[in-house]
Amino acid sequence: MTSAMRKLTLIGANGMLAKAIKKLTPANYHIQFYDLPDFDITDRAQVLALQDSAPDIILNCAAYTQVDGCESHRELAMRVNGEGPGLLAEVAKDIDAVLVHVSTDFVFAGDKKEPYREDDPTGPLSVYGQSKLLGEQRILQSGLEKYFIVRTSWLYGQGGNNFVETMIRLARERTELKVVDDQRGTPTWTDDLAEAIFKLLAVVDAPHPSPLTPPSPYGIYHFSNEGECSWYQFAAEIIDQARNFESLQVENILPIPTEGYPLPAQRPKYSVMSKEKYKAATGMQVRDWRESLRNYFLERGK
Repeated sequence: MTSAMRKLTLIGANGMLAKAIKKLTPANYHIQFYDLPDFDITDRAQVLALQDSAPDIILNCAAYTQVDGCESHRELAMRVNGEGPGLLAEVAKDIDAVLVHVSTDFVFAGDKKEPYREDDPTGPLSVYGQSKLLGEQRILQSGLEKYFIVRTSWLYGQGGNNFVETMIRLARERTELKVVDDQRGTPTWTDDLAEAIFKLLAVVDAPHPSPLTPPSPYGIYHFSNEGECSWYQFAAEIIDQARNFESLQVENILPIPTEGYPLPAQRPKYSVMSKEKYKAATGMQVRDWRESLRNYFLERGK
């Protein structure tokens, strides 16, 4: 990264990922924070007013992430996850800023047997996935050239509701847990995703791009931790690692099919994503999900 100061506008600044962004921001960034109730990504006038502060980068962490809630609040999901990113792209284009937008593995149908690539056909099964895909489409339709759409999966981290903390809470309260074992994906620690975002931004500023760097670094990227697991396997690893830090009530963790835990929104059965494009662009390796989970517990215990 060059030493010049970069002005970064962080949208959704109170969320789980944004907390990791704040913690891991390089020293040459100056961040401006925007979030509800003072800032609404669906308010066109508020979004267009961002140009007054002339940021170099707009990083969008704002989203309606309640997957099942989106099923009964479709219009809100489409506004926040779909139309809002389009407004940010419009501003970024007007002021020649870079837009970084966080998307999801739920844009895919989950019918592949090998990791999804960035150019694979999409086919969301849920309103959440449809709304996030709309956000991607709005950015692509805006004419903005300087953008990173970063798709991620199974996100967890400090300061937010997530699967890891839910499993730990239930393991304190119950002797038996039942967890879905026929949906496969990859957990992602917010700290790793935050670092990946800054690595992508550093590629833009690199004075001598590596031979592996594509002609234009902008575009869609996949980032999660390495490896894959089912939700059941993820839960078992969470409990196993959590026992190093506290005593838990749980004695049995039972694998069940999706049908055994019905939810309003349909999930993809397989949503593992290839990180090869990210690794080629940045020259970075990606941590295995188990290693990142260990790091999360170490950070969590401080």
